[in-house]
Amino acid sequence: MNLRPILRPVRNVCLVLASSGALAQGVAPPAPVSPAIPAGAATAPPPVTATGSDAVVLSLADLVALVQRYNPGLRAALQSRDAATAAVTTASALPNPEIETGTGQGRARLPSAQGGSLSSWTISQRLENPNLRSARIEGARFGLEGSRQQVAVTANELVAQVRLKAYELLLRREEAEAAGDALQLLEQIRERVRARVQTGEAPRLESIKADAEVVNARQRFEAARLQADQAALALTRLAAGQLPPGWRLAASLSDTPLLPTGEQLQNEAQSRNPELAQLRAEVARREALLREARASRFPGVDVRLGEMRERELRQGMVSVGVRLPLLDQGRGRIDEAAAELSRTQTLLEGRGKELTIQIESARKALEVARLRVDALSRGALPDAEAALRVAQAAYRFGERGILEVLDAQRLLRSVRADLIDARFRLQAAAVELEFLAGRYSVPESMLSARP
Repeated sequence: MNLRPILRPVRNVCLVLASSGALAQGVAPPAPVSPAIPAGAATAPPPVTATGSDAVVLSLADLVALVQRYNPGLRAALQSRDAATAAVTTASALPNPEIETGTGQGRARLPSAQGGSLSSWTISQRLENPNLRSARIEGARFGLEGSRQQVAVTANELVAQVRLKAYELLLRREEAEAAGDALQLLEQIRERVRARVQTGEAPRLESIKADAEVVNARQRFEAARLQADQAALALTRLAAGQLPPGWRLAASLSDTPLLPTGEQLQNEAQSRNPELAQLRAEVARREALLREARASRFPGVDVRLGEMRERELRQGMVSVGVRLPLLDQGRGRIDEAAAELSRTQTLLEGRGKELTIQIESARKALEVARLRVDALSRGALPDAEAALRVAQAAYRFGERGILEVLDAQRLLRSVRADLIDARFRLQAAAVELEFLAGRYSVPESMLSARP
């Protein structure tokens, strides 16, 4: 059978029905959303400065950029955003027409009638409910916005984690440096004690005490070095092993963080925090899903156009079909969407209040750490250094024993450790405040899903 005469009008009818369906719904298909073209950090690695054959100096910004470029979690979030972009295209697509053709053989039951071949074709096009279609498209678009905000959430958490790990690395290195200085000082004291013991000016017990203090100091020094190596490995893990070999961090714990006032931070957090933005997008998506569930009770219209041909007869037919919501009125789907919307609104309201309390707590921790740094650096540390100098001088002149010198040295070591810890806590509180304010949520134009 030759189907060409049948399929030629079918093609024309499909075009007409699809065009009339989109116009009847009053919703034009949106333009496809394409991800932003990566720039800067997406095309080239951040600049680094070589200081030797095997040493590379990275600033804190360079370290953050490298981790953002290679971190698998951030790349996975970007790929999820691409999937959400495709979901918008899927939600905007028009339903496909359905075509049915058939052929057969007619048999005459009366002598006066004549049999022969029969052929038929039918084309149907669904005209969607405009409210249902617009709600579905809006839901997909808000899903894309939520996916974009998830990228910002991931970037914000990642940058905060990198900066905190970087300051932990500086903490461990300063602890190792302080332990090395203490070890060197104790070795000098031990040599003086040995000289006095050999000349008979001091008992042998003082030499034994000095040796024990040196052993303990060397163990603290080695432990501090290992902890510094562990902190560096943690940063390398965040960058998926892509940090340059022999790299060094050009930063200091004594850098003073500059932050706005508490009110400015609160306002910035409410407007820029990516978690709140993601929850707002999720609330909008749930509202669209609720509208879609309500609109699904009133389905679209199926328009059918067909033709049947016999030997001497041609029959054309146009029909309209509507599904009536008699048995399934979508009550369960509507209630489910309403419950999910209420749950998401509760999460958004609770997270906003929790964020306000977290910022206030971080501000208090920042002020406490700042007071500790000032007190230790301006009062306790100079006093401990002076006490050690006095004890050493008194020991040289025989006015004090080795125990006074060791006690003064332990006091200085304790004050230095407290000062290093206070500086680290100051930087950690500043990082937490900037994280809560959403300052680390990088614009997606600076990110790429592929290294």
